[in-house]
Amino acid sequence: MGERILLVSLVVVSLWGVGCQGRAIEAASIGATPALGIPVGPSPGPGEPPQLPTNPYANNNIAPTEGRQLFVNYNCYGCHGGHGGGGMGPSLRDPSWIYGSSDAHVFASISQGRAHGMPAWGLKIPQDQIWKLVAYIQAMGTSSEPDPPPPFPGATPSTKSVMAR
Repeated sequence: MGERILLVSLVVVSLWGVGCQGRAIEAASIGATPALGIPVGPSPGPGEPPQLPTNPYANNNIAPTEGRQLFVNYNCYGCHGGHGGGGMGPSLRDPSWIYGSSDAHVFASISQGRAHGMPAWGLKIPQDQIWKLVAYIQAMGTSSEPDPPPPFPGATPSTKSVMAR
């Protein structure tokens, strides 16, 4: 009986030693969009909030139009609707965003994906195109939105502003 316990102990220790060789596991494949390290919620402890990356196309008047074309070409409308109003995926036009609505948060959602349906596109779409998609999404419901949706039938001026974003 004592020999069996010793033998089982040796096997367990041997397997543990083979499995844990003290090396880090490479989580992302080569060429992956680097994680931005964007916090989704409040961080405990004192200190200043982290500096979030900025969209290089934020003040570019052409980027929303290019982003709209990418939205169509990459079939984003298949989940989010033709003008981002929602479908199988959530609306991109409303003010309520689970993971944050800043440019950096929207970029992270597209690049890294989100639970319950949003795939990670960071390995498939170049970063500059993701930023252009962000520019288009941020332009939705504004006067600079390219190809805005038609007004809601029977909408009054007060409901148009509510429906716009």
